[in-house]
Amino acid sequence: MPLTSPREMFERAYHGGYAIGAFNVNNMEIIQGIIKAGEEERSPLILQVSAGARKYAGQTYIMKLMEAALQETDLPVVLHLDHGQSFEICRDVIQAGFTSVMIDGSHLDFEANIALTRQVVDYAHDRGVWVEAELGRLAGVEDEVSSEENVFTDPDEAVEFVERTGCDSLAVAIGTSHGAYKFKGEPRLDFERLENISSKLPNFPLVLHGASSVLPEFVEMANRYGGKVSDAKGVPEDFLRRAASSGVCKINIDTDIRLAMTAVIRRFFQETPEEFDPRKYLGPAREAVREMVGHKIKNVLGSSNKM
Repeated sequence: MPLTSPREMFERAYHGGYAIGAFNVNNMEIIQGIIKAGEEERSPLILQVSAGARKYAGQTYIMKLMEAALQETDLPVVLHLDHGQSFEICRDVIQAGFTSVMIDGSHLDFEANIALTRQVVDYAHDRGVWVEAELGRLAGVEDEVSSEENVFTDPDEAVEFVERTGCDSLAVAIGTSHGAYKFKGEPRLDFERLENISSKLPNFPLVLHGASSVLPEFVEMANRYGGKVSDAKGVPEDFLRRAASSGVCKINIDTDIRLAMTAVIRRFFQETPEEFDPRKYLGPAREAVREMVGHKIKNVLGSSNKM
């Protein structure tokens, strides 16, 4: 099945009160685990590639892995660029066949963010490609994206930004953050702000970045087998389910994939130190991705059986 656009996915998700999972991919095992979970849950999927993943695996390898995955599934799948920070990278992945791009001008001032986003929108829309933009800023570090502080999205600015850029979806900052250490105290998201933004932009799909839950079972497993992932805390899963009923149609998940794989691999090496065949530990890691993604689709995103 060919790659698709998020348009119909998001329209159905918005009116159905659920969200589509956008899962970051870096290698074959991650792609296979995500696709398998999607097939089992009969859920549409967004597979997204960060600048760091593109640099690590290479764009040609990513495209060939996606080509192989699509030959073996009938799921609707979007291939999305996560945190593109220049017009050039957005242009390059569009030319390579991506069906959705994020232009991240959140590090710029308001007018410069509008100008950059508008440039990408003009290019992408001429080629039938969806454009996600970002207004506000998330704290934390993910690949090549970092910020020391949260800058929450202003609802009135969000309306002006969407009107002037023509972007198709908007990533908003309401208290999530990148990485495994999202909260020091009690987790809190500004749902009042989210609902205000959504009410001012009716029928418009919003996006939540930095939305991994940092599942405690994987943190505990990683630490038990030699890791040092102390005080890691993510977004409670019931918060994400609530966000999906307030205009959020796309929820990004990356850290949970990394933790699931790493925890299982750490356990494997501790329990079977004599093994050295990569297939022996990457196989269980792929299975951990499948199980974790299946759980997210069914119990958090609500996108099971939404083909």
